Amino acid sequence: MFPGRKRVEHTMADDLMHYDRLVENALLHVVRGALSKAAEEGIPGSHHFYIGFRTGAPDVDIPEYLRQNFPEEMTIVLQHRFWGLEVAEDAFEVTLSFNKRQERLHIPFAALTSFFDPSVQFGLQFQQTGDREGGALVPVADDTAQPGESDIEQTVDPETEAVAETEQEPVEPGANIVALDTFRKK
Repeated sequence: MFPGRKRVEHTMADDLMHYDRLVENALLHVVRGALSKAAEEGIPGSHHFYIGFRTGAPDVDIPEYLRQNFPEEMTIVLQHRFWGLEVAEDAFEVTLSFNKRQERLHIPFAALTSFFDPSVQFGLQFQQTGDREGGALVPVADDTAQPGESDIEQTVDPETEAVAETEQEPVEPGANIVALDTFRKK
């Protein structure tokens, strides 16, 4: 401490800037941007997307038999067999083939739980925290998982491109998984 200077105690102020929401919007913008590029230009190179979402979230529109098979969460794969990808500000729609039947899905960004492009080991994980202002989903990191570990395995059914969720493939070391706990107040 400098002579003649009084020690000032600083306390953490309330986050009136709502940085968690700003970061959330930025992360959702990354997903929206990737999907928009794919809708306009197709998916380039070996890129492909695993997109997890809560099937019971508001405004999710999927066939009832899919909701029954995946009552809580479902992961879809956008790679070779998808049609009519349309991206709006708050949701996207895509047609996928399930058991040789094409079905149109409407998925709000607020329902997303994960986004992963395994070709470049880039992923985002989202969890609902109960803060749903404006229908937005607040992503937070799963602080129980260790790097290279995951608790859900995804097995892609090549016929449907739906992903059965039991235990997930381990994340490669060095994968770019973005988590918000780094930025949160402790």
